[in-house]
Amino acid sequence: MRQSRVIHEVSELLDHYCEQCFVNTYFKKEFGKRYAQRFCIKECTVGEKLKEYGKILSYRN
Repeated sequence: MRQSRVIHEVSELLDHYCEQCFVNTYFKKEFGKRYAQRFCIKECTVGEKLKEYGKILSYRN
């Protein structure tokens, strides 16, 4: 997969799912930014997909 395509996919994921995420907003409000970020990275399916794309990008460099 080309690097530009991966970056485009990441951008689409962030715009479509993460921009107005209710769960992230709730966790930030109730537990803080670090908790919300940890949830997104470790438990959210979108976060898991973003990690996969990150591995692809870091492998190419």
